[in-house]
Amino acid sequence: MTVPPPVDDADVPRYWRELGLPGLVDVHVHFLPERVQAKVWQYFEAAGTHYGADWPVAYPLPEDERLAVLDRLGVRAFPTLPYPHKAGMAAWLNEWSAGFAAAHPQVLGSATFYPEPEAPDYVAAALDGGVRVFKVHVQVGAFDPRDRLLDEVWARLEETGTPVVIHCGSGPLAGEHTGPAPMAGLLERHPRLQLVIAHLGMPEYREFLDLAERYERVHLDTTMFATDFTERLMPFDPADRPRLAALQDKVLLGSDFPSIPYPYAHQLQALHRLDLGEEWLRAVLWHNGARLFRIGA
Repeated sequence: MTVPPPVDDADVPRYWRELGLPGLVDVHVHFLPERVQAKVWQYFEAAGTHYGADWPVAYPLPEDERLAVLDRLGVRAFPTLPYPHKAGMAAWLNEWSAGFAAAHPQVLGSATFYPEPEAPDYVAAALDGGVRVFKVHVQVGAFDPRDRLLDEVWARLEETGTPVVIHCGSGPLAGEHTGPAPMAGLLERHPRLQLVIAHLGMPEYREFLDLAERYERVHLDTTMFATDFTERLMPFDPADRPRLAALQDKVLLGSDFPSIPYPYAHQLQALHRLDLGEEWLRAVLWHNGARLFRIGA
């Protein structure tokens, strides 16, 4: 490849410009209510206990400063990806996220849900309000995505084709309902769901590549994938790189900003060193996300 990878965050705009792109579309960014965000960062402060590895958050900044960082990097569109850990939270998170998106035009309106009787109603309200992406976190929520309380929700999302970024792999921590089996079961019921498998399904990369190959609307996001941090804990088998190359149109840039334990530029460096070519990078960094979310240059 003739375009060198970014040296640091300040060099990121040079990188995407030399690739001929108008910027970046990052499908895995979190903005949460202040007290929720604070609790998330407290959790990562104790990551050595949870994960057996330190997790120093790289961007523990006030909200306006985090927005400014993304603007300087050239991230032209990103979601907020709220997620509940218990019943009774989702509708409130959705309301907060709707207000945040309304105030910031670069933000993709985001919402979430939980297996509870009210879910079909607040998901319908979110869709009617113009939400463009949902977030589901199977490990944090500790629920089976096939829970019958979500049947109506999944049916509606399949009908609308609304993307759902879903953390369903067993990394960095396994849960009772993580892994490929629940997702395979869900897709058997709803094969047209527009799912974006977060973190490329780590560490069950191969099984989630299978699902992306089998189902037309299943995508993969690159969140933390191939970084030094992740390769130490959950390495990707280089033998599967040709499969990743063949899925060029179904892989989307994700970062997990702001709660990543390294600079944003390192995610781009990690993707670059996969050596899958500049066309693959252009698709992942901009074109696939722009197509999925109908974003103009």
